Amino acid sequence: MTAVGTITRAGTAPRTSPGAAQIAGVRPQARPDVRPAGRRLGLGRPIPAAGLLGVVVLVGVWVAGSATGLIDQRVLSAPWTVVTTAGDLIAKGDLQENLGVSLTRAALGLAWGVAAGVVLALASGLSRVGDALLDGPIQVKRAIPNLALLPLLILWFGIGEPMKVITIALGVFIPIYVHTHNGLRSIDSRYVELAETVRLGRPQFVRRVVLPGALPGFLLGLRFAVTGSLLSLVVVEQVNATAGIGYMMELARTYGQTEVIIVGLVVYGVLGFTADAAVRLLQRRALAWRRTLED
Repeated sequence: MTAVGTITRAGTAPRTSPGAAQIAGVRPQARPDVRPAGRRLGLGRPIPAAGLLGVVVLVGVWVAGSATGLIDQRVLSAPWTVVTTAGDLIAKGDLQENLGVSLTRAALGLAWGVAAGVVLALASGLSRVGDALLDGPIQVKRAIPNLALLPLLILWFGIGEPMKVITIALGVFIPIYVHTHNGLRSIDSRYVELAETVRLGRPQFVRRVVLPGALPGFLLGLRFAVTGSLLSLVVVEQVNATAGIGYMMELARTYGQTEVIIVGLVVYGVLGFTADAAVRLLQRRALAWRRTLED
């Protein structure tokens, strides 16, 4: 009986399979642990309420600067002055009324922009003809800021609500389109081959492969879209508006009411922070199957 192994040339060591080594009675060496001893690589343990930590520090600096006189109240009103002003605006009903108008504009623009971005991304991302026809003009629009289009939009739609909602929608659909389109084109081709192997139809392919594969890109685009809707809202509410947070700030600028302007900025900041936190929560819930550096 010959020994288990392979015959090799002189000067070279015989190569044996793991099974052959066990049959020959040779215990295979354990694979060395490549993980370094000590702290694991990564971001470390999650910090509770991490998103609020930086905001709390910023407000603390604002309070300390105002209390010590390092921040001139004629330039930036003190936090307690802003809180008192906000209370007065709430008591008169002005803040709630203007906030409701702003939220309605932002929600309508966000809804139309998201719908347009998703439809155009699907048409361009799933078709070579659609990509050739749509992607170029959309990239041209991406290079043109909404502020540059505002005079033309005023001429086309006037200064009423349609112009404001359309302006917000234009600021929303670009990030939705770009990131959803990128998510579609980044789907692993092996999933496409698997769908062809099991003979999925076109609707099933879109529902089971395309949409789940594009979901991470869409949610990332939604985070940018929420911010874009607020940026566009700030612009349109200061152009011949009769209500809204931006109108309230513009009116306060006319009368030199710095504290009211700061109240408006705080409201915009709270809206942006809350909306982004909601999208991030949705992102974590919808993509719970992924293992990322944040986990």
